[in-house]
Amino acid sequence: MKVILNKDVKHLGEEGDVKMVADGYARNYLLPRILAVPYNEVTVAMFESRKAEIEARKEQKRKDSASLKEKLEQVKLEAVMPAAKNGKLYGAVSSLTVAELFAKLGFEIERKRIEIPGVAIKSTGKYHVVVKLYEAQTATVELVVKAQEEAPAETSDKKAKAKKEEVKAETEAKAEEPAAETEEKSE
Repeated sequence: MKVILNKDVKHLGEEGDVKMVADGYARNYLLPRILAVPYNEVTVAMFESRKAEIEARKEQKRKDSASLKEKLEQVKLEAVMPAAKNGKLYGAVSSLTVAELFAKLGFEIERKRIEIPGVAIKSTGKYHVVVKLYEAQTATVELVVKAQEEAPAETSDKKAKAKKEEVKAETEAKAEEPAAETEEKSE
């Protein structure tokens, strides 16, 4: 079925676009929610009269994405993650992690719009993340992944060694108790 989009629809198109969609998709989703109208002479004439208004909105979106692109390309993101001594991360830096880093800086960017080289970053270093903006515009942002300091790990190692020694001393003490009891009984 041929329809004209009344509003922007994700993964389909923008307001005023003419699209061919499945009949069921149009009848059950687009038309009841007034996201689209059937393509006919009346609706085409209606959208022709609104064409200037729609183009003005699209131009505003282009300007907004251009200014956002400039702002994003000036940003340098830094992710501090737990990592081994060889630089391999215990977790991974995903698009969700990058979206959270952007949110801390005041940018609201959907994680679906963020492209990370190789799906996820699994080692420390410098990377370039691509953010998809309006239409074909993209912004490239530098991301530095650093390892967390090892100080907390050292203290946990010391605690673990102390705990092992404590458990060892307890087991030795328990082993000596039955031996002492058997000596008492034999006397």
